[in-house]
Amino acid sequence: MVEIELDGKKVEVAEGCMVMHAAEKAGTYIPHFCYHKKLSIAANCRMCLVDVEKAPKPMPACATPVTQGMIVRTKSDKAIKAQQSVMEFLLINHPLDCPICDQGGECQLQDLAVGYGKSASRYEEEKRVVFHKEVGPLISMEEMSRCIHCTRCVRFGQEIAGQMELGMVHRGEHSEITTFLGETIDSELSGNMIDICPVGALTSKPFRYSARTWELSRRKSVSPHDSNGANLIVQVKNNKVLRVVPLENDAANECWIADRDRFSYEAFNGEARLQTPMLKQGGQWKAVDWQTALEYVANGLKQIKTEHGAGAIGALASAMSTSEELHLLARLVRGLGSDNIDHRLRHADFRTDAGAVRWLGTSIASLTTADRALVIGSSLRKDHPLFAQRLRQAARRGAQVMRVHAAAEDWAMSLGSELITAPSQWAGALVEIAAAVATAKGVTAPMSVVPGEAAQAIAQSLMSGQNKVVLLGNAAAQHPQAAELLALAQWIAEQTGATCGYLGESGNSVGAQLVGAQPQGGLDAGQMLARPLKAYVLFNAEAEDMAQPAQARRALAAAEMVVSLSPFSANLDLADVLLPIAPFTETAGSFVNAEGVVQSFHGVVRPLGETRPGWKVLRVLGNLLGIAGFDQETVEEVRAQACGDLDALAHRLSNATAVMPGATVAADSTPERYAPVPIYSSDLVVRRAPALQATRDAAAPVAGLPTDLWARLGLVDGDKVRVSQGSDSVVLPALLDATLAAGVVRVPQGHAHTASLGAAFGALSVERA
Repeated sequence: MVEIELDGKKVEVAEGCMVMHAAEKAGTYIPHFCYHKKLSIAANCRMCLVDVEKAPKPMPACATPVTQGMIVRTKSDKAIKAQQSVMEFLLINHPLDCPICDQGGECQLQDLAVGYGKSASRYEEEKRVVFHKEVGPLISMEEMSRCIHCTRCVRFGQEIAGQMELGMVHRGEHSEITTFLGETIDSELSGNMIDICPVGALTSKPFRYSARTWELSRRKSVSPHDSNGANLIVQVKNNKVLRVVPLENDAANECWIADRDRFSYEAFNGEARLQTPMLKQGGQWKAVDWQTALEYVANGLKQIKTEHGAGAIGALASAMSTSEELHLLARLVRGLGSDNIDHRLRHADFRTDAGAVRWLGTSIASLTTADRALVIGSSLRKDHPLFAQRLRQAARRGAQVMRVHAAAEDWAMSLGSELITAPSQWAGALVEIAAAVATAKGVTAPMSVVPGEAAQAIAQSLMSGQNKVVLLGNAAAQHPQAAELLALAQWIAEQTGATCGYLGESGNSVGAQLVGAQPQGGLDAGQMLARPLKAYVLFNAEAEDMAQPAQARRALAAAEMVVSLSPFSANLDLADVLLPIAPFTETAGSFVNAEGVVQSFHGVVRPLGETRPGWKVLRVLGNLLGIAGFDQETVEEVRAQACGDLDALAHRLSNATAVMPGATVAADSTPERYAPVPIYSSDLVVRRAPALQATRDAAAPVAGLPTDLWARLGLVDGDKVRVSQGSDSVVLPALLDATLAAGVVRVPQGHAHTASLGAAFGALSVERA
């Protein structure tokens, strides 16, 4: 540790720290623009000049290392005069457009100009003009004349997002920040550039000119889109969500959020919102009051139970629903005498250990400090942007990130060894890694095989290092051999001293398990749709959320009654009743993130129209059905019943499994489907967010073909192919994708274009269209 004197106070900081870090520890504010605690030091704005004793001239606090006995003055005449001179230079070319600037009220330059700027400028020449750039539907670069070249956005792209989408061209007063070759900004974390821009050069395109910052109310919330549980500040005007920004929480999302957390709010203000209960009568939708709709549902469920038995009723719920909603839905279904309830809508393997709740296996924050990470079956960047960001930071520090996957996708980080193979061979790949670990340790392997070079390299890496994690992604959780993949991953983790866990698919995947929103002995999601039931209750779910959308549509169409509870006009062609329930911005509830932390939140705006919180709708429905235990008055009462003792919850988090690795699937030459869910098709909210749907990531799906299959079919750019699974087929544009394993065809799921196909994994046929 090094002790310095800062403005007359003694401050002790670690050796190698900068003066800026010492000032932060002492609670002393030093004005700055380019410095950001999560980014590398650039020292190019010079606003943080301070007076260091014995230094001939002022020194930048962000780039001056502390030394023992150093004396620093941040408020001396020398420091203040230097900072005022820098401010004068910054304002030379800055346009005088504060009255119409969208950043007004939260502009760092505006704030510091009050303290360090002069009332008049000595500069008389014309101010420079920088032309605007078109960089996509999320970020506006209309006012680049305001840019002060702090390069925060450039460094964010390189260091946090992992791809350099912005850079500085030219020199001197001709310098400007731009995308190269006129490209758009397509990172899944791009919106954070808006937050860290200290002036109004980068602004939110969907929010632009919607409101002044001082007109907005700020309320805390939690994102439902992935298992990170990102903390949000939702900004509201006139009972309407107008902007979402991150709430800093180093244990979850640090100070970042993904673009789907930031921009998905547009869906809640769109025309797709359902605002009143609807009944289908004679094939036509008719608006009704809540009493009529709920009595219709209750009577219909009672009649189906009487005529066909309680086992003919099932519920399918999205894990982006709150713990309270899922708890009451499970209680409702079981109160009717059925156990057919499930949230694992895209799964193909439902074997699980009774009572075990699958989770991350470690803390979210520990991913940043991992030395070794093996990720199995995950489109990491698009499935979990913030987890990918943490592993990217670990890789920048020298960690070895490895993967077993169907494609060598660009994760925007340096990777160690990887085993790229068809999904049917993932279990075999893990068996090879396990065999290599067993040989190195002199223990008995789960199965006797000869490991390949890639498997040996992964095993050797996992045997070294201190903080190690083995992580199963969404594709591994949805895999037909999910139980075997977990068993093998768990064995590898135990033998190498690593933790093993699931990255988690939705914002409340862990919470859904904790509150029992899956069958204890009834039918799972796959069985409910394979053998059609008489009645389905869909909660925040639609056919595109299912493992086999075409099969789901057939099952729902064959049912006597389908009840859809959703904030949107979803399932119009399949449902008999539409009940408008509040999205997370309009209801109170809680989500449990991948780490097992319960995060509660309140509604930030009043429910739209006749919309009602989902837990209240279920409570009234339970009363109408005469089921005991539906007398809660507040959401806190429901939460206490659903989550109970938080200490007891922690004991239920377990990735241990009794499943033993079975025989691996033999490789053959049949083309195999790999079906990732595109980031902006992952749930019914992002699918209805206009700005997100205008991005490159939301483009219409194409069939990605590996080099061998492309050559065999004699395809050229612009060709289309017919992809078939069983009797279902779809024609898609063909794309040569050299990152795919041999024989693997990438056909995304979650899209209306591909909804007519079958399972996300398995054999398919491809022919030139």
